Amino acid sequence: MTPRPAPAWRTTDWLNTPEPLTLERLRGKVILLHAFQMLCPGCVARGIPQAQRVAELFAGAPLVVVGLHTVFEHHEAMKLESLRAFLHEYRVKFPVGVDAPGEGGDPIPRTMRAYAMQGTPTTVLIDAQGRLRRQVFGMHDDLLLGAELQTLLLEAQAGPVSGVQRPAIQGACDDTGCTVPAD
Repeated sequence: MTPRPAPAWRTTDWLNTPEPLTLERLRGKVILLHAFQMLCPGCVARGIPQAQRVAELFAGAPLVVVGLHTVFEHHEAMKLESLRAFLHEYRVKFPVGVDAPGEGGDPIPRTMRAYAMQGTPTTVLIDAQGRLRRQVFGMHDDLLLGAELQTLLLEAQAGPVSGVQRPAIQGACDDTGCTVPAD
């Protein structure tokens, strides 16, 4: 996928965050956007647990996991109060935005339409410059996702900041693996 600016998120509500998130506010961080519906079996069984693992495993990295509850079916069953209960029951701690309803009676929510998502779950990777780098409909392989995230994190760390190139990354390795140093 050729990097291009990621479309803005069009949301009505945010949960698990004190204020709404925007791509501009998250500039400088790699973003994993996980689009889901709480009544989607693949989302519940695999997608949300994968997003939770990423949030836990990459804690402390310049990476943020953001959920997008994007309802394109069963609208009446998936209201805000139901979503709050769902997030509590499944112990989802990452921020979750509620995708704005489609315009003019369109059943497809606005952010879902802007990203041309085919359904849920959908994993979207956005680099630290706010560019759309990858979008996967269905389950994304754990190993491939981890490699893609690490690539984006290394790019973010090595990339230009205010026109100045950062020095090369010096990691530390031992018999358990190699780590990327924090800034």
